[in-house]
Amino acid sequence: MSRIPLINPKDTTGERQALLGQIHSAFGATPNMFRAVANSTAALKSMWGSFGALGGGVIPAKLGEQIAVAIANRNACEYCLSAHTALGRKAGASSQEMSAAQGGESDDPKTAAALRFALRVVEGRGQIDDADVAQLRTAGFNDEEIVEILAHIALNLFTNYINVAFAVPVDFPGVKLR
Repeated sequence: MSRIPLINPKDTTGERQALLGQIHSAFGATPNMFRAVANSTAALKSMWGSFGALGGGVIPAKLGEQIAVAIANRNACEYCLSAHTALGRKAGASSQEMSAAQGGESDDPKTAAALRFALRVVEGRGQIDDADVAQLRTAGFNDEEIVEILAHIALNLFTNYINVAFAVPVDFPGVKLR
């Protein structure tokens, strides 16, 4: 059971209801994570705006979802692991690619570099060095992509913390943590 109420879109009004309506339209349902975050309209605007901005960025959706599952697994966030595994499959990743990403791995060297970087940032709490960024450049990422990878990391930390701290019930097909 969630540690905070899950806002019912029908029981709210104004900007909060409009945002939840956009989310419902995008997913075909209103995922519990967004219902939890909707306790704060500002937090909901921030999260939904970040998803929208990064969804229109230069990093392919598939890579964004692979980054998300690697971070979710590392942070023991079953909600995000389940949600992003499903979203990764919709973005064209195979079940094997998503399983590998969960462990921070990929057969594609460029994707593998991004996953290693993401986990290094998470494990080091942002404390990385020149070599970490250089490895991304060597793998073929430009500065715009590198900054966007870090933005994906930050958004996923936010969503992991929301779901873990507030014990948000998983409403996506379950995926087991490793």
